[in-house]
Amino acid sequence: MKVRFLGTGTSQGVPVIACDCVVCTSTDVHDNRLRSSILIELDNGRNIVIDTGPDFRYQMLRAGVKHLDAVLMTHSHKDHIAGLDDVRAFNYQQQKAISIYSNTATLEALQREFYYAFSAIKYPGVPQLELKEIRPLDTFDIFGTTILPFEVLHYKMPVLGFRIGNFAYITDAKTVTQESKSVLEGVDVLVVNALQEETHISHFTLDEALDFIAEINPSKAYLTHISHRFGSHEYIQSILPPNVFPAYDQLTFETK
Repeated sequence: MKVRFLGTGTSQGVPVIACDCVVCTSTDVHDNRLRSSILIELDNGRNIVIDTGPDFRYQMLRAGVKHLDAVLMTHSHKDHIAGLDDVRAFNYQQQKAISIYSNTATLEALQREFYYAFSAIKYPGVPQLELKEIRPLDTFDIFGTTILPFEVLHYKMPVLGFRIGNFAYITDAKTVTQESKSVLEGVDVLVVNALQEETHISHFTLDEALDFIAEINPSKAYLTHISHRFGSHEYIQSILPPNVFPAYDQLTFETK
């Protein structure tokens, strides 16, 4: 399968509105970060997106995505769900609902935030969403691909990570239990959040992310959900171990 980073920034994105720091004013395109999301292109031609943040519409246009088959949601914070309404373009083109997979709390939040999509009498053109509840450590199948969700904590909020084959994606993690770590044994490529170098209440810092990566021991790891406070892409890359890389928008790689 092919993985494409649609966005690698934190909740405000980079550049941050009204900020004149060296990162936000950088001319390096690697320092322009939309809100965190990835596109998974399966070998059978199916497309799966993890999270539909506020930049979802532009991310789909920029990546040239012509069809969407499913969405996996990590949690209900707005920087991960706010763009969900724009799946209606795919509804129209494909003439069917889009399946949305997540835990109970996130699905309930979607029904509150996008209430008009679930009302008994629907306004013409609202998103067509088929909600599918999943549970941590219970595998499920999408289009012949097995996906294993697991739980991490974003301060005290449960957030879903996903393992697909030898690839795993984690965002907004601060704490990972030993049970969830065991799910990651043998992962070849690991994506994990690293907000900044300074201590943060609900996100991995650089040191915490690197310690976690060393414990899991993947062949390659990418950092995502990056803040402007972390520094430039060039700076981040210069301080990382050889097998760890700062992800950037539109970065694409293949994995199994």
